[in-house]
Amino acid sequence: MAKGPLYVLGCYIFWGLLPVFWKQLAAVDSLYVLGSRILWSVVFTALLLALRRDRFAGVRAVFWDRREWLRLTLAGCTICVNWGTFIWAVNNGHMLDSSLAYYMNPILAILVGTVVFREKLTRIQWVAVAVTFTGLVITILRYRQIPWIALVIGGSFAVYGAMKKTVRTDALTSMFVETVMLAPVFLALTLWMESQGRGAVGVLRGWQWLLLPVAGIVTSVPLLLFSAGMKTTSMTVSGILMYINPTMQLLISVWLYHEEFTTTHAILFAFVWSGLALYLISGRLGKGMHKKEEHPCA
Repeated sequence: MAKGPLYVLGCYIFWGLLPVFWKQLAAVDSLYVLGSRILWSVVFTALLLALRRDRFAGVRAVFWDRREWLRLTLAGCTICVNWGTFIWAVNNGHMLDSSLAYYMNPILAILVGTVVFREKLTRIQWVAVAVTFTGLVITILRYRQIPWIALVIGGSFAVYGAMKKTVRTDALTSMFVETVMLAPVFLALTLWMESQGRGAVGVLRGWQWLLLPVAGIVTSVPLLLFSAGMKTTSMTVSGILMYINPTMQLLISVWLYHEEFTTTHAILFAFVWSGLALYLISGRLGKGMHKKEEHPCA
């Protein structure tokens, strides 16, 4: 296999295993963990930028471009919501919901694409959206439960993806700017939480303190792998590999952490998986039609 798809595969496996890492910090307040994730991501990406030939030239260019800076700041706020909700979900017994979020993400992404970029959907894609939406409605009406965790995680990631389509900055510089804009708020927050006895002091011991700086590494590395791998990986291969992440989360949540797979989950997953199947079918049909247009003699 070429390096590109291997990098993308490594990224999705990394993300699939990430809940196990956050579980090691379950005793610490999720908001404090989020702050540590952001602050140490700034440190790690700054070190990588310092090693590049142009060093911080890209960062300076962003701050001179008000529109680009604003886009990245808004993207940072959006991914902050995603990261924070994900950490809270994993550490409060809702890993199944986070798994559902990333199964739902392609459907939510095409909805965002339709609204924001006015992308046209095929009939099968509209059916896929309708099937997923039906599962949500049935869950809400029958069980009076709104799967808000999955919607917030999946929706914020879909919106983040749409925002990233509008930026020109490279992945490393983008991530540094996104996190550095949030850093002052979360530095103040973590210091305040420590002063109130809600931080990591008295909770983490010995080697566990290493988990906080490692949080910046496990955040940055898969994104850099994804950025490097997608340069030589087709969207079709990436789309198929993407489901490794939520599948690993689903298996880990049930087998390793013994979360209960309820009837509500069964109904939602059934409809979402059906919607995904239609989505993948539409992609294959679209690819086939595109080939016919390119090769009319075929």
